[in-house]
Amino acid sequence: MGAVPVYRWRLAPDGLATRRQLRAAGLRPGGQDVVAQLERPRRRRGPLVAFLYRIDLALPVRPMTTARRAALAAANQARRTCPTCGRDAGYVIPTRLGECTPCAFPNSEQCAA
Repeated sequence: MGAVPVYRWRLAPDGLATRRQLRAAGLRPGGQDVVAQLERPRRRRGPLVAFLYRIDLALPVRPMTTARRAALAAANQARRTCPTCGRDAGYVIPTRLGECTPCAFPNSEQCAA
């Protein structure tokens, strides 16, 4: 990625969009290179950076197939299943715990119910 033009926040020219903006329009970058970047200044840290892509070169989002939908459902189910007790936790298990809350904190009063 060579030197790309840098624009201040909200001052990018028409015809360019971020990944999120493309996705909202039903598009994807489609393998094109970044053509510019936005920088939003922050007070105490470095600026927020967003990469921009050309809208005219963007491709439509690939449709969700039955197999991809099933694979996504299986992956989400695996993220909800506790490896210790094997139950569906009802939420995505935090990676820092590695198990559901009752298994991670067995002496907790709220988990005793």
